[in-house]
Amino acid sequence: MVVPSITDVTMAALCPGKDKCSLAIYLSGAQQVIVGLGSLLVMPMLGNLSDTYGRKIMLTIPISLSIIPLLVLACSMTKYYFYAYYVLKTTIAMATQGSVSFLAYAYVADIVQASKRASVFGIVSGVAFVSAVLGNFSARFLSTSTAFQVAAAISVISLVYMRLFLSESLISNSICVNKSSESECLLQKAPAKKWLMFRNLLSLGDSISLLRTSPSFLKAAVIAFFYNVSEFGLYNSLMYCLKAQFHFNKDQFADLLIISGIAGSISQLIIMPVFCPFVGEARLLPIGLFFTFAHILLYSVAWAPWVPYAAAMMCVVSVFALPCLRSIASKLTGPDEQGKVQGCITGISSFAGIVAPFAFTPLTALFLSDNSPFYFPGFSIFCSAIAAMIAVILSMMIGPAPAINSIISSSDPAQTLV
Repeated sequence: MVVPSITDVTMAALCPGKDKCSLAIYLSGAQQVIVGLGSLLVMPMLGNLSDTYGRKIMLTIPISLSIIPLLVLACSMTKYYFYAYYVLKTTIAMATQGSVSFLAYAYVADIVQASKRASVFGIVSGVAFVSAVLGNFSARFLSTSTAFQVAAAISVISLVYMRLFLSESLISNSICVNKSSESECLLQKAPAKKWLMFRNLLSLGDSISLLRTSPSFLKAAVIAFFYNVSEFGLYNSLMYCLKAQFHFNKDQFADLLIISGIAGSISQLIIMPVFCPFVGEARLLPIGLFFTFAHILLYSVAWAPWVPYAAAMMCVVSVFALPCLRSIASKLTGPDEQGKVQGCITGISSFAGIVAPFAFTPLTALFLSDNSPFYFPGFSIFCSAIAAMIAVILSMMIGPAPAINSIISSSDPAQTLV
């Protein structure tokens, strides 16, 4: 609901009345780097803790914290309130950005058989797209200040709903014993010595052990890195490029997000559950990544205001990539380590969020300035497309994920979903 507005809020606070603002671009890039650095450390820790204490309690933390920045801009959008929002958002996002998503994937992995995970991951992603469509559609009709007020209220409702109605999914007893397959309990097979949880929470030891123990997981991690470099590069540049080239504002940004959200919803809720059981996530992954490359490339060479809308429609295929990648990673370890695996992938994605701004923020500012070496406003987006193509090539080298049997407690109320 607030994503379409934040570019206008930032520009109005920092560069009133202008369509180009290098300060806004660099502040956004700096925020992305700081958040990525924090997430790189915190996400594996949250995944580790969720394997021990449960998904529900770990979900409570990011949902609760994410309400605070919304309340600041819900009160006022003047320059000093914006800076307060910026500091709070940057600090809190280090522990919240991406955490709800990966904990949801870990929750699904707890209760769904391995053979069905890719489809159900797609459904979870599809529900997120539906919510994005509703949020962005609301942003078209709400004033900017009202959007932040409503968003804060809905965040509180989601927290209350989660605490009241979500049942814990985690199996309490240890399942990872005497496994010989690479796909079972990688950390218990790792040659590294056991890490004490509270002694090494920030050491990233578990993530490093996962990467060293499984060549397949390492390949998935590298693909995740380049995929997220391309996504962060696109996110870091797109709205500023469209505002500078075609004078887009909140309403046009919302329209773009609605189109991509509808396309993603149709794909994840209808198309992917039908095709994935027959094609397999290992084959769908390069297809989704190729269309990720194609739609980013189209954004970069947009020559008319209608072109970004056409590019947004390509999300109907490009959104295959993330659920397939998450499903492949999920199948490479056992039930007791789903939080660690999903947290590791999210941490790697956060590392991409550190790398991307260093490359794309200066390029965006340079090619949107009057001193650009040649006229190509979308050059930084074009570089993001190159990163996506690298992910496409790497995805063709990863084999199908091994099927492992989900072990689900017969008393688990969520077993009916399987």
